[in-house]
Amino acid sequence: MEQVTSAAGTLFSTAHPDIKKTTDISSVLISVSLCVAGIVILLYSLNAYDTSSVSGPLSLVCGFLLVIVGLIRLLKGSGHLVYAPTCSVVRKGSRYLSADRLSYLREVLETKDFASSKGIALKKDGNARLDYMASRDRRFAAVQLFRYVPYTYETASPIFYYTGNDAEEFLDNLQAGNF
Repeated sequence: MEQVTSAAGTLFSTAHPDIKKTTDISSVLISVSLCVAGIVILLYSLNAYDTSSVSGPLSLVCGFLLVIVGLIRLLKGSGHLVYAPTCSVVRKGSRYLSADRLSYLREVLETKDFASSKGIALKKDGNARLDYMASRDRRFAAVQLFRYVPYTYETASPIFYYTGNDAEEFLDNLQAGNF
């Protein structure tokens, strides 16, 4: 049986020195604009003199919705991860596979022998999980394997970091959906 590492060292919770969290200025500006537009509409609806009209309550609801959407965007979507050496945005993802092929995939990841590794089909669900982070320019990738135990996934490998051509080869196989 494979050794299970600590859950404290998972891919998405561990910091890498080349991965920086930055603020997306355009997202912040859009969020602030939505909040300001919502406040302006709210002020308009509070000053509406015609109480029999539908425009007053409708603008009140629209104003509240714009403020809420702006605040949610501001709190949730204003930051993203960047691979510092190339300033490329990093995306996160997960793929699933059968747990009986987990040890073989771990060996492939350790040896970086992506060219000869075929026969493991990645799926949308399964009892083993492959978490990855990849830069948009395909020059960085980080991978970790997990095994499903009742009600949770436990780590089944250390975190593997790839840069340069190794990262590109890994991402080619990941995109093709097999190893």
